[in-house]
Amino acid sequence: MRKLLLAVVTISFMFSFNSAKADEGMWLLSLLKKNAAEMKKMGLEITADDIYNVNNASLKDAIVGLGRAGRPFSHFCSGEIISDQGLFLTNHHCGFGSIQSHSTPEHDYLFDGFWAYNKKEELTNEGLTASILVRMEDVSKQVNAKLNDDMSEMDRYKAIREVARQIEKKAEEGTHYKANVKSMFNGNQFFLFVYVIYKDVRLVGAPPSSMGKFGGDTDNWMWPRHTADFSMFRIYTGPDGKPAEYSEKNIPLKPKHHLPISIKGVEEGDFAMVMGFPGTTDRYLTSYGLDETMKIRNHNVHKIRTVKLNILHEDMAKDAAIRIKYASKYASSANYWKYSNEQNKALTKLNTKKFKQEIEEDYNKWANKKAKRKAKYGEALNMIEKSYKTRKDAMYSVIFLGEALNRGAEAPGFAANGDALLKVLKAEKSNKDVINKTVEKIKAKAEPFYKDYNEATDIKLMAGLFKLYSENTNKEEQPSIFAIIANDYNNDFKKFAEETYAKSVFSNKEKLFKFLANPNAEVLANDPLLNVSNSITDAAQKIYVQLGASRTEMNKGKRLFVDGLLQINKKKNLAPDANSTIRLTYGKVGGYVPRDGAYYNHYTTLKGVMEKEDANNPEFIVPAKLKDLYGSKDYGQYTDKDGKIRTCFLTNNDITGGNSGSPVINSRGELIGTAFDGNSEAMSGDIDFEENLQRCINVDARYVLFIIEKYAGATNLIKEMTIVK
Repeated sequence: MRKLLLAVVTISFMFSFNSAKADEGMWLLSLLKKNAAEMKKMGLEITADDIYNVNNASLKDAIVGLGRAGRPFSHFCSGEIISDQGLFLTNHHCGFGSIQSHSTPEHDYLFDGFWAYNKKEELTNEGLTASILVRMEDVSKQVNAKLNDDMSEMDRYKAIREVARQIEKKAEEGTHYKANVKSMFNGNQFFLFVYVIYKDVRLVGAPPSSMGKFGGDTDNWMWPRHTADFSMFRIYTGPDGKPAEYSEKNIPLKPKHHLPISIKGVEEGDFAMVMGFPGTTDRYLTSYGLDETMKIRNHNVHKIRTVKLNILHEDMAKDAAIRIKYASKYASSANYWKYSNEQNKALTKLNTKKFKQEIEEDYNKWANKKAKRKAKYGEALNMIEKSYKTRKDAMYSVIFLGEALNRGAEAPGFAANGDALLKVLKAEKSNKDVINKTVEKIKAKAEPFYKDYNEATDIKLMAGLFKLYSENTNKEEQPSIFAIIANDYNNDFKKFAEETYAKSVFSNKEKLFKFLANPNAEVLANDPLLNVSNSITDAAQKIYVQLGASRTEMNKGKRLFVDGLLQINKKKNLAPDANSTIRLTYGKVGGYVPRDGAYYNHYTTLKGVMEKEDANNPEFIVPAKLKDLYGSKDYGQYTDKDGKIRTCFLTNNDITGGNSGSPVINSRGELIGTAFDGNSEAMSGDIDFEENLQRCINVDARYVLFIIEKYAGATNLIKEMTIVK
């Protein structure tokens, strides 16, 4: 976060900020009036109240956070409502899992695309939620009133959790809302977020993956882009307008506000803001944490996922059914696989560690200037440094175990469900009803699991990733099963995996359901996949104990360090790290200079799609109909002033994961595009915003509308929207 680069001032040692551009910062909506003057200066024509208003409809009422049942506050993507019937737009890669779940070799919506030409054709998605913010409130005074400097970190955590629950309960009383108190600035501030969370979200439309994922892994995190990265869903409510589980009686949401869509286009220097639910950033990370991120996390994630993705790619290329089963899993894994490698490159090239060290050096000068200040803040960085050193080996082990074992072969993780059944089967007093209920729970989980699972592929994943894990970790920390592989199988991981699956009741659905028809405790207790699962769990618990030893000191050090920065810069407007809560960023449309002698324009056109076409590369296949439309120039009202179709454009908005699908909004509050990616040259952005390089890549709203109307012929959807010419 170069905004925090310090300059020592004689006597006071106060911070001196670089003239950081206003496009840095993921801002809390309720505090936007602090940014209003700067936003207006940059071109904003509407007011802060037009963006966030509790009493009247505002832009916030059109912003959607996508989540999962059970974890509705962990928004994995964003979206924007674009009609008065609850229709919303997000990214293709955000809807990818839903599209995949409905796909079969007979109805391959990933390959062909999907379009509902009336509401009856829309497809429900169990477990998918859509959150809309009702209000937010700074509750720091209420929480901090229960805290003091003499508390241990554990007592502090318990006190925060207790008062947070009280605040959440009060906010929810008498409503259908859900409330969540979130920590900001490493536990120094606290905000309450109140949402209405909808549970009936239906798939409405998506282009084929050849368009929605055009460029694949090759173009991911890169510019220029030509990807039609969008999909469409609709929120449904009960007849009373409140959230409800899926029912045929449900009706489309009547939103308080929906975004009009501008087809006027964008030009260099135009104002642009992005609203959405960014996942996580770590702008206040120290140089010690940076070392861990680069050398342990990113390096090993990329190394392990390379093996995993190669195995998946080989099987997916051979069989259409396997391709569909693993499409979403492959895409999810590949995304961070490339991100981790590109982030390390950017952090190295931009010398981010040097900037972090300069911040720390000047922080220490400030912290040690006065005795009282030194007593509170003087040891913060030492505590952080010590904690990272203490947990170095454990973190290495956690990453390898998590990536190679827990996120590798899937059957061991599913086999863990057998523990609950084993417990009731071995109970002193056998209870048939309890056994039957436990069996039914396992069956219910088995249906979706085995739907997207292939036994032969899972065997290959176990063999390949177990071997990699064995060769790269200390034997004394490995799960006990690895001693058996070494002694009984002479480290023949292929043979071990094949025999394990051959003997396990969890290796496929048919074997499991046959076993569950007459479950046996002895068989279950000796099941090899269940034993592998328990072995991994036991090893993980031991490693997490090691990590826990450093966590208390680490958390305290980080809290004090960030608190010190806030105290020093109390007159400055600082944004807290992203934490899956709704934020707004603002900036302008514009290109950039990626390297000496090169300049990237701020937009791309449909011509670039045709230039990239490669019929022999599945990442760059162009559908025949799109080529026909290009050839006939049948673009409708969606062309630029020069008669071309623009596909994507750039802004310098500050975004991160979770912002995928966020609306890009112009100065008048109109939708001009949908954010879907960042650029590789600034992949350091989650840790250090680089104002000259960081760009947000967006699909142009006109390209989206062109595809919906001209490619898909879904004029029913076009008629719903408010299009501004």
